[in-house]
Amino acid sequence: MSAHFGTRLRKGAVNTTVAALAVAALAASQAPDVTADGHGRQTAADTPSAAETDSGIGDSATGNSPYYTDLPPLNSPNPAPSESSAATPAATGTAETGIPATVLDAYKKAEAELAQSKPGCNLPWQLLAAIGKVESGQARGGNVTADGTTISRILGPILNGVGFANISDTDNGAYDGDSTYDRAVGPMQFIPSTWAWAGRDGNADGKKDPNNVYDAALAAGHYLCRYNWDMSATSGMRSAILSYNNSTDYLNTVLSWLEYYRNGTHEIPDGTGSVPGNRSDDTDYTPTSPSTPSTPGTPSTPSTPAKPSTPAKPSTPAKPSTPSTPTPTPTPTETVGHLEDAGTASLTAMAGDTFTDRISTRAETTAGKAVAKVRIRFTIVGDTDATFAGGESVATIVTDAKGVALAPALEAGEKTGGFTVRATVLGRTLAALDYKAAVTARAADTLARTSGTALTCTAGGEFADQVEVKATYKGAVADKVAATATLITSADDATTNDKGPYFKDAGNAVRTLNLQTDANGLLQLPKLYADDTAGTYLLRITTEGGATLTVELTVTAAATSTPSPTPSESESTTPAS
Repeated sequence: MSAHFGTRLRKGAVNTTVAALAVAALAASQAPDVTADGHGRQTAADTPSAAETDSGIGDSATGNSPYYTDLPPLNSPNPAPSESSAATPAATGTAETGIPATVLDAYKKAEAELAQSKPGCNLPWQLLAAIGKVESGQARGGNVTADGTTISRILGPILNGVGFANISDTDNGAYDGDSTYDRAVGPMQFIPSTWAWAGRDGNADGKKDPNNVYDAALAAGHYLCRYNWDMSATSGMRSAILSYNNSTDYLNTVLSWLEYYRNGTHEIPDGTGSVPGNRSDDTDYTPTSPSTPSTPGTPSTPSTPAKPSTPAKPSTPAKPSTPSTPTPTPTPTETVGHLEDAGTASLTAMAGDTFTDRISTRAETTAGKAVAKVRIRFTIVGDTDATFAGGESVATIVTDAKGVALAPALEAGEKTGGFTVRATVLGRTLAALDYKAAVTARAADTLARTSGTALTCTAGGEFADQVEVKATYKGAVADKVAATATLITSADDATTNDKGPYFKDAGNAVRTLNLQTDANGLLQLPKLYADDTAGTYLLRITTEGGATLTVELTVTAAATSTPSPTPSESESTTPAS
């Protein structure tokens, strides 16, 4: 979604040679389903509705607002120097080909963070740069402060349904200054309702500000990487870009700039970048063709006027019929009467696992008929760190031909307990449909020693071998499972023994420890020591999930030596006389 930069400009003439070559390169290297028409414009296989079907996603970061349609220059930019270069080279090429320093830094920092948090996404910073170019002309040519905040707000058009989407205010004007309708905000043009869940703090100042290029770039990266989309695959990148702004023309424009920036670009000072001039909502201007003038000095030959015909007798006009008022066809969303569960099973998963079942919701009319092409928003509600696949807490899915929207897979975090997934219809005020879900603690159902060595020790000494066990759950490794090791009184009495073997904690004898299995399900207990009481003792290990293992420990008495007899003090050592 593009920013509004004052007076609207009409689209200028497009350099067809530049456009055709850019598109041809793009079609060959990035998007096999993209072609160029005879005028150098990119076309792809479809309409936004088909794009929604491809991705399953009906939401949009920008509210599908206008964007800049300018295509890259014909010549590839000069590659940026390596970071090891001591001298800063002079900028080359036009300002349009360069990216302002702070804006470029924000894109690269976002790429680095995503490489750590979502490595499977393979997000290139050049994709963020391409989107930033078509959305705001790289934050109005880098018109930002040192911390990356735009010097003046970048706002899209009012989304009041006149030429654009109709989105009533969702932020009370906090971001866009409009308490009646929403507007897209900032260098990456997020609508407030999307920023509410997608916003990020990219410059670590404790705030999530859509007007800050570091925050906005990181939020855009996470938005593109949700649902486990892989930017190294054409299909993944296509779905991600269309979810940002659901337009085939938008997709092609972004891909053109992506291909251009991948060839290398250079850094320019903040505030010196150029702002594009052509927006997707501008009207092409075609001058009216003038009539052909007569040759100067050559008078035209006057024609002989025709004899006027006798006018016919006027007929009596027919009585006009009353025009009928056309009945507007309701949109699919307007026909939805309620939401129904479409067969969702029990939603329970162990911490760290993916829920086996997925939430399935059906949109129906009041008469119970399925409604297709309706956007259903799924929101995770409650005190939980569970997310949808891709790490987000909100997902919007378009219903299929059977009226069903299948939510992305739920992934349990480490926080146990219940939470709710709420399904709502976007664009309608209808009762929500809530699904209850629960996360249980990590568990093991089997414990086994990794060694069969007998565990023995002499009273007052230490055991030579440490106890190691492996935990599994349904045959799979049970990692990060809480366990308790206790030296118990007897097989029938699980109270802690007050004599016999013990562990050491800060030099003190302890007979109960709380532990956790490692990533391989292994649990190695600390070294065991024995007091001076010989006997047979029991070590019991239990875990979440009910797994129990009892290990026998043997303490033998210390060996005693027989002293040599000492002569009696009354005995004389001198022989008798």
